[in-house]
Amino acid sequence: MAKKHGFIKGLVTGVVGSAAAVAGAVYAVKKTIIDPEEEKAAFIEENRKKAARRRVTR
Repeated sequence: MAKKHGFIKGLVTGVVGSAAAVAGAVYAVKKTIIDPEEEKAAFIEENRKKAARRRVTR
């Protein structure tokens, strides 16, 4: 019976470890790829708004 409990503990540990690894990978991709793209898009949009305001005032 002791071997059966050891297997279950190992299985649970493996599942939790795998889930943590996937979550870490998703977080890393979000921080390195997705967030910079969104920031760049927001920067470009803000510059468009500023340029439009300048055109109207002149």
